[in-house]
Amino acid sequence: MKVITAALVCLLLARAWLQDVDAKSMHVSSSNCCFTLVERKMSLQRIQCYKNTSSTCSYKNHLILKLNGGQEACVSQTKSWVRAYLKRINPCQ
Repeated sequence: MKVITAALVCLLLARAWLQDVDAKSMHVSSSNCCFTLVERKMSLQRIQCYKNTSSTCSYKNHLILKLNGGQEACVSQTKSWVRAYLKRINPCQ
């Protein structure tokens, strides 16, 4: 009887863990949304490429800039410096 109880507890814990992992993976699209914007003009040399935010994001006019060193920054497409940079940098692959 104790073995069955222990097995059931293990199964319940495994299920709870898997649900937690699934719940986190469902929020991947939110990592493609911008919530905080960089307002200051950045150096063009720091920017590798850009990508659009997800279509499910609340704000539609934002871009995610991929920077040197693996960092990302969110900017508004309405800024004049961003529009000028878009002519000189490529979309991310």
